[in-house]
Amino acid sequence: MNYHDHYAKADRPVETCVVGTGGFGQSFLAQARHVPLMNARIAVDLTAEAAAAGLKAAGIDPRIIRICESASDAKAAWDRGDFLAASDLALVTELPFDVVVEATGRPRAAARHGLLAIEADKHLALVTKEADSVIGPELKARATERGRVSTTVDGDQPSLLIGLATWAEVMGFHLVAAGKSSEYDFVFDPATGRLSSNERSADNVDLAPHWDLGTRKVSELLEARHAAISGFPQRAVPDLCELMVVANATGLQPDRLDLHAPLARIGEVPTIFSHREGGGILSGDRRLDVFHCLRKPDEISFAGGVFVVVRCDDATSWEMLAQKGHIVSRTGDTAMIFLPRHLLGLEAATSILDAAIHRQSGYGSDYRPRYDLVAVATEDLAAGTVLSMGGHHHTIAGVTAEFRPAQSLVPSAPAPFYLASDCRLAAPVARGQEIRMRDLEMEDGLALMQLRRDQDSRFFGHRAQAAM
Repeated sequence: MNYHDHYAKADRPVETCVVGTGGFGQSFLAQARHVPLMNARIAVDLTAEAAAAGLKAAGIDPRIIRICESASDAKAAWDRGDFLAASDLALVTELPFDVVVEATGRPRAAARHGLLAIEADKHLALVTKEADSVIGPELKARATERGRVSTTVDGDQPSLLIGLATWAEVMGFHLVAAGKSSEYDFVFDPATGRLSSNERSADNVDLAPHWDLGTRKVSELLEARHAAISGFPQRAVPDLCELMVVANATGLQPDRLDLHAPLARIGEVPTIFSHREGGGILSGDRRLDVFHCLRKPDEISFAGGVFVVVRCDDATSWEMLAQKGHIVSRTGDTAMIFLPRHLLGLEAATSILDAAIHRQSGYGSDYRPRYDLVAVATEDLAAGTVLSMGGHHHTIAGVTAEFRPAQSLVPSAPAPFYLASDCRLAAPVARGQEIRMRDLEMEDGLALMQLRRDQDSRFFGHRAQAAM
């Protein structure tokens, strides 16, 4: 596709408002300055000062950044052609911009922002996967009803994987698996026995005997590696959250409810993510999973990228492709096609331009609640415990997440992980048990909860109504 031609129908730059100026939002603000068809003049954060700092960090001249404390301040700054910094999206929604880029990472805030954006007839680029995992289909449906688009965002793994997996099936490939690498590699130095990942390290790690797959049984190798790195986390809630968004958009499904999440070298992926009868770990086709990329310090990273494993139906073609460097399993039955990139806000413009110019959503036309990401206690939790969400990965101490088939949130239903976040427990929950809706003290008036009730009603009908 020629991207110049694809966006040639745009008659003016797409105007965006970025909500949340750290991480993804920061990289988007910096890149948007270089996208000819885009402007990003409005930043919103917890404080207007934080929003202004985000604009400054993106290279905007401080002399043309205006702190806006009211809607009239915002309009005056907009009319002057200045950059706007505000503490509340509601102060700027009357301005004539096109797309809200919601990148706070906070599910409660994102629900409110998504609702404000859609009710103001703006398109919504929903970066906050935490909210997406709870109410994404409802936000998309509401946007569609108003002639607007809610979309996932390129640069982040859900959108990239939805694109790659659907491309593979449109091309006629038989999809065995689809997934992503975890955000941080596991880097092993055989000379010293040192293993590092995400600013954690350990010495004398016993991985050298388990470095090469060769003809070894896959399950045996993975168990040995799992034992060798037992001091490192081997499941990450954000990985499950991102793949749940993909499942709801595509109908792909996890092979196990908490994912296999093996420690794997890049060249092993199509062998590991193949059927059990063929020596892999999967019980069927169209499976979703994640792997932790294992490499030496001088080896290339998977860079948080995405992949599909396809069946090699045409052996002659794949033999030729293997000779050209493509990664084929040791049996020759499956192969991996991958995108080794995860560029966050630096790549988000394509999704935003598609939404504003072509009215296209990265979710596709059948985004529905197929799965929920539910909260499961990893330790005994007392009544009164606040399930505070924090840290870079937005986790909850003492709680993990697993897939479950989506359902209405009746009192006995397991609570979505990011709906339970920051709630207080009304009852104790034992280790290994799901946290259920009846176990939570839910604040009145939360947009996140109301949107989820509406989503349940929309997709589950009278079953949702009976729970209200």
